[in-house]
Amino acid sequence: QVQLVESGGGWVQAGGSLRLSCAASGRTGSRNAMGWFRQAPGKEREFVAAISWSGGNTYYADSVKGRFTISRDNAKNTVYLQMNSLKPEDTAVYYCAARSSTWYDPDPGRYAYWGQGTQVTVSS
Repeated sequence: QVQLVESGGGWVQAGGSLRLSCAASGRTGSRNAMGWFRQAPGKEREFVAAISWSGGNTYYADSVKGRFTISRDNAKNTVYLQMNSLKPEDTAVYYCAARSSTWYDPDPGRYAYWGQGTQVTVSS
């Protein structure tokens, strides 16, 4: 089992920045690829970004490409999502997830472990 806890969400004006963190505990010795997803009210959960276990490969949704950056520090068992140039449409609950593979994937169904989520609100 892997436990994930997100932090860093909050309220920000459009154009601002936030950095989300996801701390992993439990079976962190496994080589897990990690992903960030988000869910807005009344919408399905959608892929935001993912990173391979080594951190050498990353993948982004078109809607966030060039504005968000995913990274990880395996020594700290933590994954980050730096979000810049935020827009009101980025408002959602953001979840981090881990999958039992070293390779990333945009399909939420391929992730076995999920955090509780952190709210991000961007005002216009």
